[in-house]
Amino acid sequence: MIGSYVKTSGRNIMRNKLFSFINILGLAISMSVGLLLIAFLLDLRSYDRFHKNGERIYRITNILTSNSEENGKFGSTSIKTGKLIREKVAGIEQVTTMRSDFSGDAKVGDNTVPIKGYWAEPSLFHLFTFPMVEGNPETALKDPYSIVLTETAARKLFGNQAALGKALKIDTLVYQVTGIMKDIPFFSHISFEALVSLSTAEQTNKGDKSFDAWTNMWSNYVYVMPSKNADMAAIRSQLNTLSTEENLAEENDKIQLELLPLYNIVVGESLQQSEGGPGFVGPHMSPVLLWILGGLAFIVILSACFNYTNLSIARAMRRVKEIGLRKAIGAGNSQVRLQFLAEAIMISLASLLLSFLLFLILRPLLINMAPEMQRTVQLSLTPAMVAVFILFSVAVGIIAGFIPAIFFSKISPINAFGNISSMRMFKHLTLRRTLVVVQYTVTLIFITTTAVGYVQYKNILAFDLGFNTTNILNIDMKDNKPDAMLKELSEMPEVTALSRSLITTGVGNAWGGNMKYKDSRDSVLVMTNHVDENYLPLHDYKLLAGGNFIARPATAEAVGEVIVNQQVLKRFNIGANNPGKAIGEQVTLNGRNLTIVGVMQDFHYGKVENLMGPVAFTFWTPDDRAIISVKIRSTDMPATMARIGSIWKKIDRVHPFSAEFYDEEIEDAYSEFSTMIKIIGFLSFLAISIASMGLFGMVVFTTETRLKEIGIRKVMGASIGNLIYLLSRGFLFLLSVSALIALPVTYIFFQTVVLPNFPYHTPVQITELFVGLLGVLLIAFIMIGSQTWKAARSNPVAVLKNE
Repeated sequence: MIGSYVKTSGRNIMRNKLFSFINILGLAISMSVGLLLIAFLLDLRSYDRFHKNGERIYRITNILTSNSEENGKFGSTSIKTGKLIREKVAGIEQVTTMRSDFSGDAKVGDNTVPIKGYWAEPSLFHLFTFPMVEGNPETALKDPYSIVLTETAARKLFGNQAALGKALKIDTLVYQVTGIMKDIPFFSHISFEALVSLSTAEQTNKGDKSFDAWTNMWSNYVYVMPSKNADMAAIRSQLNTLSTEENLAEENDKIQLELLPLYNIVVGESLQQSEGGPGFVGPHMSPVLLWILGGLAFIVILSACFNYTNLSIARAMRRVKEIGLRKAIGAGNSQVRLQFLAEAIMISLASLLLSFLLFLILRPLLINMAPEMQRTVQLSLTPAMVAVFILFSVAVGIIAGFIPAIFFSKISPINAFGNISSMRMFKHLTLRRTLVVVQYTVTLIFITTTAVGYVQYKNILAFDLGFNTTNILNIDMKDNKPDAMLKELSEMPEVTALSRSLITTGVGNAWGGNMKYKDSRDSVLVMTNHVDENYLPLHDYKLLAGGNFIARPATAEAVGEVIVNQQVLKRFNIGANNPGKAIGEQVTLNGRNLTIVGVMQDFHYGKVENLMGPVAFTFWTPDDRAIISVKIRSTDMPATMARIGSIWKKIDRVHPFSAEFYDEEIEDAYSEFSTMIKIIGFLSFLAISIASMGLFGMVVFTTETRLKEIGIRKVMGASIGNLIYLLSRGFLFLLSVSALIALPVTYIFFQTVVLPNFPYHTPVQITELFVGLLGVLLIAFIMIGSQTWKAARSNPVAVLKNE
């Protein structure tokens, strides 16, 4: 019986070559998107699965509340948290703490290699499955100044020589290599080149009381592994008790500890992270985003399935005799259904071969779409992935063939010669017309969303941030002192201004501290930057009162001046919000008394989707890391950049030259948004391609079935224009219905869902909505017009000669 289904299906596919080609190509294009999504999901699901006890490992997260205002949930916590859990929480088998601020230039003889890693405890090797090639994992991270290298890092530093037991120097400290471990797998949310004993950090920070304070939660990560069959509710209760006890000693900041499963770190709730932590540098994907991408891919696949359904039902009158005859000789409804499902699955499997080729073509394009993609997925083929692809293809075949199978199985032998295509889903729409309307509604939503999103994205990049970014090059000094670089750059005629700062604002970077005014109990988190006296004029910041920094302190302790924005005045009601009256007032920032010497006009410290908040600039000192901002006026920018690069090589031969124009940094800051626009745009292109192929097939079928009617009308004197209008008006009506649904839906979606997340957005314009509609109408008119023109110009004698 199965062989009969396959043979009959094959004959039907070959008998209707055009319709089969449209179905196979449409399904292949849409399924390639499905294959990419499946590969993407399988890669995300692969993260951290190599750990032997991965299902039992949790990361401690913190919910931070300051002055009774919740600041969000963080993936980091304090070193003290790890110690307290080890001492007080029953049911925990292993605890390990990692600190993320370890980096430096490792020197072995004349060889210098930049290296990054974490301070870690010996228990890390009990919790995680990071195999050690050389050394004892029990003791490798026990003593101070011990370091464990990955195999790749060891080769960079020592070449082919044995590294175990050797010494290397980082900054002024000498470390002993106590272990060599295998390289970290790609699918690990924690990635590093070296691990240094946490006891080293404890020893070098002996004089810092805040190092292991309960509220020092910005660079530390604690992982726990409960005992087998542990009572997780009891463990959570103990964490709550521990949090309550420690919070009693805190005046402003309160911390609540929670558990995050290891497998939910990469795909799970979005957390705020401190810069440099494993959760920050590691990949993360919101489940909501995955649902959105999955939904969009499903819609594209469904569009191809609609094509199959439409064309199958359109050919109903040609196959109705076959169905009637089958039923007359005893075939049941289930056999008819299986026949049409088998045909749909065969077409889907044929589409799988073509979609796999498209997958191989699209895979590198997706990976290279954004740097985050390259760090997150590989999309490499595995046997499991191939098996899922085949199951996916069968599922698509079942979805595509379900409605035709039900449709044809209900045909009775008596009514086999009736007008089956008139079966109605709604009162005034046939099933085929309903599917066309739904398909084009979705297509129009895709296209208009892309158009509106692209315009909003361009508006964000061109948005007035409140300071100038044109022709400003930002150079990361990589822990080098900036003086030599500044001297060399100042001698270049193309350089018109120079300044130093701690961070680059407006691109999502953040550096903050608690500020107080007169009431010591009232504090607020203020975003800060350390800048020199040239920074404000170089970037054209607008001062509403006061002036630039007067003093030139050489140390952080000597800093006594601050320049604030309007939001600081508003928050504390300084000088009754009058910038002039605020000059000379005293504020406290991170426990240091500062005098307000200037008030800036509000500007965008963070990204445009964030509301402008309190910001304070203090003076840059040599203890700070440095970003040099270079104002350039050049007629040959590549030559100027090459000269700046050569200057860098004279100053630092170890680190690569890291410089980017401010405008490019802003564009990179919104790369996630631009990537989403690209993906939706790509899906829009696929959706319109699939819908157009389906429309083409429907038009071909309609014109073929109405050739005799056209011949008679021509004989009766109908003009070509009248015939084109007659044949195309039904399709144009359906497209109009789709537009009436899609455009308001898109507008409401942006106005109520998307744009409220961007407080400084521009309103959606009518022209943005109609660009997509005009594009779809143009394509549809070409599809319809080409076939109706051909039919209208046919010779009525040739058509009617058999009548």
